[in-house]
Amino acid sequence: MDATNTDTQTPVITLTDAALTEIKRLVNVQGIEEGGLRLGVKGGGCSGLSYTINFDEKIGQHDQVYDFDGVKIIVDAKSAIYLQGTQLDYHKDLMGGNFKFVNPNANKTCGCGESFSA
Repeated sequence: MDATNTDTQTPVITLTDAALTEIKRLVNVQGIEEGGLRLGVKGGGCSGLSYTINFDEKIGQHDQVYDFDGVKIIVDAKSAIYLQGTQLDYHKDLMGGNFKFVNPNANKTCGCGESFSA
């Protein structure tokens, strides 16, 4: 799903309908009224970089903010470099559900899909 960017830049990330539905559910369950879902990248993991995903009430000066059908997605400037063109998806099975980053910039990913190298 495409976003409306409050900074008028092309979104660095897109969401599938399944991901958007799950994020909306989590926002509702947790009663989140300020901020949004922060997506990022940090050093670590078995492939060198790992994804971060968490709710954040604060939006920094250098953050990029995208609106997906009323849900704010926040990406910091450093992470945006690694997340350019990434799609966030959500899969649910009998064991539960999880978000999955589909990143065209990842040269190598680990078996769990939570870390990568660029």
